[in-house]
This record gives sequence, C-alpha cells and structure tokens, in this order.
Amino acid sequence: MAPRVRILSESLANKIAAGEVVERPASVVKELLENALDAGATDIRLEISAGGRRTIRVIDNGHGMSLEDALLALERHATSKITSDHDLEAIATLGFRGEALPSIASVSRLRLKTRTGDSIEGTEIALEGGIVRSVTSCGMAVGSELTVEQLFFNTPARLKFLRSAETEAAHVGDLMVRMAISRPDLSFSYLNDGREQLRVSPASLQQRLQKLVAKDAALFPVAGETAAARISGFLAAPSAARSTTAAMFTYINGRFVRDKVIQHAIMQAFRPILEKGRYPLVALFIELPPDEVDVNVHPTKHEVRFRRQNQVHDTIQGVLEEVLRESPWLQRREAVPAPPQQTAGSRPTPDRPYQSGIQQALDRFMAAPPAVAPRVSEPTPAYQPPQAEQASTPTAACGYFSSLGIIGQFRAAYILCQTDDRLVIIDQHAAYERVRFEQLKAGFATGGIESQRLLLPDTLELSFSEADTTRRYLDILEPMGFELEEFGGQTWRINAVPRIVAEQDHCRLLRDLLAELAEQGSSASFDLLRDDLLARVACHSVVRGTHPLDRRQMEELLKAMDATDFSAHCPHGRPVSHEIPLRELEKFFNRT
Repeated sequence: MAPRVRILSESLANKIAAGEVVERPASVVKELLENALDAGATDIRLEISAGGRRTIRVIDNGHGMSLEDALLALERHATSKITSDHDLEAIATLGFRGEALPSIASVSRLRLKTRTGDSIEGTEIALEGGIVRSVTSCGMAVGSELTVEQLFFNTPARLKFLRSAETEAAHVGDLMVRMAISRPDLSFSYLNDGREQLRVSPASLQQRLQKLVAKDAALFPVAGETAAARISGFLAAPSAARSTTAAMFTYINGRFVRDKVIQHAIMQAFRPILEKGRYPLVALFIELPPDEVDVNVHPTKHEVRFRRQNQVHDTIQGVLEEVLRESPWLQRREAVPAPPQQTAGSRPTPDRPYQSGIQQALDRFMAAPPAVAPRVSEPTPAYQPPQAEQASTPTAACGYFSSLGIIGQFRAAYILCQTDDRLVIIDQHAAYERVRFEQLKAGFATGGIESQRLLLPDTLELSFSEADTTRRYLDILEPMGFELEEFGGQTWRINAVPRIVAEQDHCRLLRDLLAELAEQGSSASFDLLRDDLLARVACHSVVRGTHPLDRRQMEELLKAMDATDFSAHCPHGRPVSHEIPLRELEKFFNRT
C-alpha cells in the first residue's frame, strides 16, 4: 500500500508559507519596508501600480548585500537577524523570520538589485514563482531595489479576494503613514500610478504628525517612565477624536502594533473626557527590554504578548492620565458655570456667544419645514424665531404627547409632564433626534436632503482609506447634502453640507459617516446603511447636553413627536420617555 503522507514540494511549501505572510499588496510592502529599515536606510522610496497588483517597487539607500548574501536571502529560513534560540527572546529588528522574501518570490515575479559600499558593481537577481531565472551584474547606487511584479500570478484564487486597485492602494498608503510616523528621522516617498501621494523629509515627531495626521489639531507631548516601560509621544485634544481606532498609532520598540492591552489602557485614560464611541488621536511609543515582550505571536507581527502585562497597562494609563490632568481643555471645562435657572414661560437670555448659538440651533430645529427635494441654498440670513402657533384643534383631538400637561424642565435635559394618573419624563435630546431622523428619512426618499453652500469652503485632510471611501460612496454622500471635491493629495474641499448641520462640526460628521461606510459598505443592505447614516446626521444636528427650553419649545416638540413614527425610541434604540404611575409614587411615600 502506497503511503498517504507525502513531503510537500518546495514550491508548494513556499506558497503555503506565503499565505501566512502575503495577504495583499500592503503585506508585501510592509515586509519590504521593514527590511529596508533593518538595512539602515535613511531614504526609502515606494512605487506601486494597479494598487500593487501589477508592480511594487521599494528603493532604499541601506547598506545593501553582496552576491552571496543576496542569494541566501532568497532561501527559506535564511536571515542575518537571529542566530540562536536566545535571539528569539530578544528581537531587536523588524524582520527576523527569514520567510518574507522567499514567500513573496513564490507568488510573484521578483527582481532584486543590490550593492554594498565596498563593491564597484551591484547584483541583479530575477525570480519567477520562487525559481531563480538569472543572476547578473548591474550598475546602481549603494542600497537595494526590490521589484515585485504580477503578484499572485500563479495563485489566481488569491486574486479573487483582492479589492479594487483604489482600495488596495489606500491600504498601502495607510501603511506608509504608519511607517513614516515610526521613523520621523528618515525620508519617505510614495508614488501610486506615477502620482506622488506622500513625501516627507526628516523632522521631529511632532512635525511629522502635524503633516500626516493632525494638521489642524493641537498636540500635547507625552512622556513618562516606570520600571515596566518608557512612554513617549503625543496626544491630541478630545475635539480631534474619531469614530474608529484608525488614529491610534501605537509602537512597541519602534514596531507598529494593534494590541488590545495598549488600546484598553489608552481608552481608560480618556474615558472621563471622551463620549462613548469616540477614540482619541494619539501616537505612543512604548520602549521596554526586548525580552519583556514577545513579538513572535502572529505572522503579521501586529500582536504582541507582554511578560508583565498589568504593569505595562498601568504605566500607559498612568502616564496619559497625568498629561490629561494638566491639559488646558480640562481647566477650561472646570470654569463653565451651571446653566441659568428659568421660570416656566420665560425665554433664557444667553450671556455667552455659544449659548446664543445653541438657542438659535434649537429654534431652527423646531422651525424646520418638512423635508423637500434636494437643492443647494445660499447662506441664510439671521434666523427669526417663529411665532407661536395657535391651537386649531380641540384638546381631545391631540395625540398622546400633545395631550400631556407640561410641568417644566429638570436639569435642562428632561421635560416633566403629567396625566391624571402618572408622571411622564421625556429625554429631550432623544426626542429631538427621532423627529430629525424621520424628517431626514422623508427628505432622502423624495430626492435628497437640503444642502447649504458654505461661504468659505472647508478643507479636510483625509487618510488614504478615508479618501478611497469618499470616492466610492460619493453617490450616497451627495443626496445626504454634501458637496465634495478633491483638492490635491488626500485633501478634500467641502463646498456644501446638510443645512441642518451647517453650524455644527460637519467635518467630524463627515469623518463619522466615512467610518460607517467603510465598516458596513457593500456588506449592508442599502436601507440599513441609509438609516445608519441618517441616524448619525440626526444625532449631529441636535444640540447635545443640557439646554433650557421655554414652554413654547416644549409644546412644539411634543406636537412633533405625535407626528413622528416610532416616537417611543430614538434612531439608536434609546427610549424617549419613561412613565411613573401614580400608585408607585404613592407606594413610595407610604400613601397606600
């Protein structure tokens, strides 16, 4: 009987190994860039075409390789970065397994050109499917040039799982940004289909962050040390927070990681000042002895395991909390006085400009007409509050909410009402949000949401992924009231926004919508995706926090609730009202 267990061929084994290392073009770029950094390069150039499917080229000015070293580097399990078992416990380089180059070569046509400083000519090696086709001499500068062509040409099944060229290029661009942040002392350039997407020269970490991810955000330095780890970097004010973790850049000994322990420590530090669902913009560099962290956990090397996990977690959290306690936005927040008291029927008189804006926003919300066909309107004149409407129907014809007797407001956030036998408490923010959501939904169904052109267009610097999402979903964003156009590089100009959020932070809203689109995208039905996006717009259009309402505004809100479907809950599922029966109150006070 013939044996059923066989030794795999070298070619098949390399392809299997490539499945662990080479997931998409960005995976190839990551391995090649890490090799360039390990080679001591100070200037790295990346060129791709067709999202990396057709060509990936990395050129560096590192120390290069001799002919013998270049041939060995293309063999499996050949590396200059570790020599013994002990080295695995103290990894000090980015690459170390000796699998990247042979794995990449096995699923592509690879060309390696390299030259050392003590050689007068370079070496050029051409491979196809992992097999060496030619070895020749060539003229070149000191360093290395690796060209990967026709990625996955011999594994067509892998090609089917790649996204569009634009999406793959966006992943490469985001990777390039992470690499550039990790080494602000080096030069990086990135070209996509011949167009320059990124170019940075040596600078400080703060300058590098300002250029790449935090152009308009104030950055605050982070520095601290314990026996477990040394922490350095920068964080931005809460106003720069995002709806995803994409702006959390964390590095262990110079290596970018996505570690749950680190992210939890960061979120714990920001928890008192960030609303739920928001994530800070931070760049943290964590340094600790190499033998205190295991980077050999996953082929992508994004996951790590700490020897003293709790101590590292507490160090990160403690250092960040110390910075946040001394930050200027917290000091300003402490100086904000409590909302002014008001009597029923009186209209609050704001004594600060932002309160006036809040009041105008509330008035505008209640006065907004039913949604109409989409159009772009010019900036509107100063708002004039509408006259109180006269009741045209008898009380008996009123809906549930309109029939409630208004008692007043509690903490400028809840409307207290009553019936004959119960107390009704209404969350005014949730109620406003539901009304606005239904208005937006009706507007979208009739052709789109009304826009307002900005007198001075805003510019927004997007990440590579965000820019790709914007291009792919312009046909959804435009009916929602946004008018967007590319402004060069990753910068987009916002010419018009939904009218209802014209005075709100529409840049933050747009980032949140892009995150929602990137997360759900084609995997969600259009109706579900539309409702999720409109719910975000509705949430942003309603002023949050505590805001006094006069009796007329409360009455208008209750009428609007009666005209709204599903008025018992906000678009996110939170209850709008809560009833307390009279018998429960009497029982509490021992009156039964």
